[in-house]
Amino acid sequence: MNQSAAYRQFCQENRMPVFAQYWYLDAACDGGQWDAAVVERGGRIEAVLPYFIKQKGGFRYITMPPFVKMMGPYLADPAVSLTEQHRLLEALIAQLPAVAAFKQCFHYSATNWLPFYWAGYRQTTRYSYQLSLEAGADAVLQGINRNMRRNLQKAQSILTISNELPLEDFYRINAMSFERQGLRLPYTLPQLLRHDEALSQHQCRRIFAAFDQQGRLHAVAYLIWDAHSAWYHLSGDDPALRQSGAGILLIWEAIRYAAEQLGLPVFDFEGSMMRNIEAIRRQFGATQHPYSAVWKYHSTLYQMIDRLRDREGMW
Repeated sequence: MNQSAAYRQFCQENRMPVFAQYWYLDAACDGGQWDAAVVERGGRIEAVLPYFIKQKGGFRYITMPPFVKMMGPYLADPAVSLTEQHRLLEALIAQLPAVAAFKQCFHYSATNWLPFYWAGYRQTTRYSYQLSLEAGADAVLQGINRNMRRNLQKAQSILTISNELPLEDFYRINAMSFERQGLRLPYTLPQLLRHDEALSQHQCRRIFAAFDQQGRLHAVAYLIWDAHSAWYHLSGDDPALRQSGAGILLIWEAIRYAAEQLGLPVFDFEGSMMRNIEAIRRQFGATQHPYSAVWKYHSTLYQMIDRLRDREGMW
């Protein structure tokens, strides 16, 4: 069995985050290819580390694919001893291909990056925000900041929600949000179409769109989920219509859907480290959850170029 086939088997035998599913990577890894380091013993797959390789300007490097929030190592039994964790992680690291650089954001479950440190890798802590849905949507509503609740009520009185929207319109509104902040949208429309097709086939996505009485599209949101969490994956609003509170309304509608229709215990905002966005997450009552960004440069030239461009926007 080759490495990618073994990884697919691991996904089928273990409860993996949606970002780590092999079919998700198949769709997301446009412009490069994904593979995996795999540790097996006695016919049992004990640990995996998926990675995405790109090649540009004569450099091969491991980085994060579009639409993938977290990668990193996954253990079949996360409760094994530290000694065993070290053995497994060192075996995964030893299988990584020769590249100019390695840059990944690890899943929350990957709390032990010490073997990477011993191997010359570096780390910084990043944060996402989560809501517990175990007490239901009404409990979440009570935990929302009072001013935010007022804005939510205002938006509910003037806007209607639809779950049907052409992806071209979603892309247009999402691009507006990035342009307003002086940022480049990190994916193309063809990439979004491919991404959406995979998620639709596996029945783990829902689109939310807010319209006013004149039929104007104020804001959009894209929710995805796995067996444990709903992820507020993509979102955006029309800069000319931001005062309506549509963005807040869509967050609330996504939370309600995750709690009442999906019955999931966790709603994850997928970030953010940006000050203005982080404040909104807190006002919704979300709690901070750390995860690791881990990297290593094997090429000094690539390191210099990469730092000048900061093309991934990760560090």
